[in-house]
Amino acid sequence: MDKMRKILMFCLLLAGICSPVFSGEWRAHVVKTLDALVSSCVVVPCSFTHPGGNLPSSRLRGIWHRRDKWDEIIYDEDKTKILDNYKDRTQMLGHLGQNNCTLEIVDVRDHDNGPFCFRIELVRTEDNKPTKDKFSFVEECVEFNMLPDAPAPTLNHPPTAIEGQPYTVTCSIIHTCPSHWPKLSWTGRIGEIREDHKDIRYGNWETQSILTFVPEEKDDHGEITCTAEFFGQKTSSKSFSLYVKRAQSYNHIIIPTVVAIGTAVIFGILCILMAKKYNMWNRLSRLSRRQEKPDSDTFFSLTHITTNTLIFYRRPRGDMVDFGHTPNNATCGADQKASKPRFPSPKSQPKSYNYKEDLDDGDDYVNTADLNVYGNI
Repeated sequence: MDKMRKILMFCLLLAGICSPVFSGEWRAHVVKTLDALVSSCVVVPCSFTHPGGNLPSSRLRGIWHRRDKWDEIIYDEDKTKILDNYKDRTQMLGHLGQNNCTLEIVDVRDHDNGPFCFRIELVRTEDNKPTKDKFSFVEECVEFNMLPDAPAPTLNHPPTAIEGQPYTVTCSIIHTCPSHWPKLSWTGRIGEIREDHKDIRYGNWETQSILTFVPEEKDDHGEITCTAEFFGQKTSSKSFSLYVKRAQSYNHIIIPTVVAIGTAVIFGILCILMAKKYNMWNRLSRLSRRQEKPDSDTFFSLTHITTNTLIFYRRPRGDMVDFGHTPNNATCGADQKASKPRFPSPKSQPKSYNYKEDLDDGDDYVNTADLNVYGNI
């Protein structure tokens, strides 16, 4: 008896441990809350798990319905079962064979707030009819926070731009419709644009547009606007005023300094050239005056030599000429006349005179230029 009781207890324990596997436990993961822009679109991330191996999509059927009313279906493969308000507005983006049950709703309306839940059914491959295996995840439903107006984008940029240096502005917008990205555009300035899309989890996505340009002085106090256009033609924009700071430049110091130094150098060179030209002209002028009129010393010397250069014509041998050196006791006849030569002297009597008489009989004159004349001062 005790042995049977132990066997029974062991079987119950084993059944309790293995019950989730054999009973086929299914689980779903759905985002609980999302923002939905009216007239735009929204995508609800959804995934599910099930025991056993992967099942093909042909064996599975996904359905989205209201939480409290299973018959109010907003999506089904059989479009005849979809409520009229949701026909052609809902579709399954994921593949059930990959455990993806993501739902997209376009042309969102005010009454599309939910909550909406996911249900999965197994079907027979022969006639595609559902079986009794149906799993509805009423505890994993999504509700929408309806947005009547498009949210404004966010601008991220440095407070001041520097002239001549690259300037970057980032425009970003958060949305819940990755199947139709918002379009971001720029006005007021053109440049290099780069776009990026990020999944920030829980059904929220961020679209970025990065504008890079080189500001100029004319861009100062200009307005730059980023406009976001959502699916469904709703738009929003954000603007800011650009302040451009002039690049630090020392040209206002360097240029006047260089001009002043250059002017001083040129002026100095001109002064040197003018001084050299004046000295050369002065020398030429002096040389010209010397050639035209000798100086006083040269003139006196030439005059003295000319005065003392005399030509004496010799008289006949019978006659005697007294040059002023006749002895005191010498007498002269009445018929003879003595002439005393006169030698002009500018200051005093000459120091000495040496006369050399040419005794050659054939000579008719004596040239005192061949004599050594002293007395020049």
